[in-house]
Amino acid sequence: MVDFKRIIPRDLRNLIRKEEFTKETTGAALDYAQANLVILPKEYALDFLVFTQRNPKACPVLEITDPGNPEPKNVAPGADLRTDLPLYRIYRDGAMVEEVPNITKYWKEDLMGFLLGCSYTFENALIKAGIPVRHIDENHNDPMYITNIECKPAGMFKGPMVVSMRPILPSQVIKAVEVTSRFPKFHGSPVHIGDPSEIGIEDLNNVDYGEASTVNPGEVPVFWACGVTPQAVAIKAGISFMITHSPGHMFVLDMPE
Repeated sequence: MVDFKRIIPRDLRNLIRKEEFTKETTGAALDYAQANLVILPKEYALDFLVFTQRNPKACPVLEITDPGNPEPKNVAPGADLRTDLPLYRIYRDGAMVEEVPNITKYWKEDLMGFLLGCSYTFENALIKAGIPVRHIDENHNDPMYITNIECKPAGMFKGPMVVSMRPILPSQVIKAVEVTSRFPKFHGSPVHIGDPSEIGIEDLNNVDYGEASTVNPGEVPVFWACGVTPQAVAIKAGISFMITHSPGHMFVLDMPE
């Protein structure tokens, strides 16, 4: 039986490419970094790059591929962004119109891929520090929420920040902040700790993406910026065409966490 927690990225990507691994990547290849994906026509690339620079917590850039080239040469040589994620979303005119296991038929020579750091990367460090990660323990996708925190706009790219949440004991919150702050390219330290309503979240059980986690009595909800933010932005801004990962179905890099 394959130990997906300790599988190496190349082997995991091969299984994904053959559509033999189709679930969320949370808890998979724990020793390696993971990334969110945004694919855009070249005409939108400069504005989106500026958007990422103005919103580095939500959109920390790891690599940008050349137009028409789906290989992320620096972080995963030999990989293919068209096939090596378990599930993709297709957006047209601000609406998600389809989820597909590969995007080969959508690929065009003017498309550019942006890989953005993902908080799944620091979860192994949290576990090593003795801080449980609830959605891994409960074997589901992490809970993600659209907030009232507005991103700094760039061109047509504008909209709210999305956050992921992990419930943590008060005695472990400072340690969680210390651990995750060492991962600035993977969202870094939290953007909010405590009362969800302060960032526009009325009910933790009512997720916008992913699945709700159990929050036990006495635990504190802790929120990190999330790389699903571009998907909320695509909807609000009415972007004509964008391809992203499906939330929780990330690209696994060769880069150790």
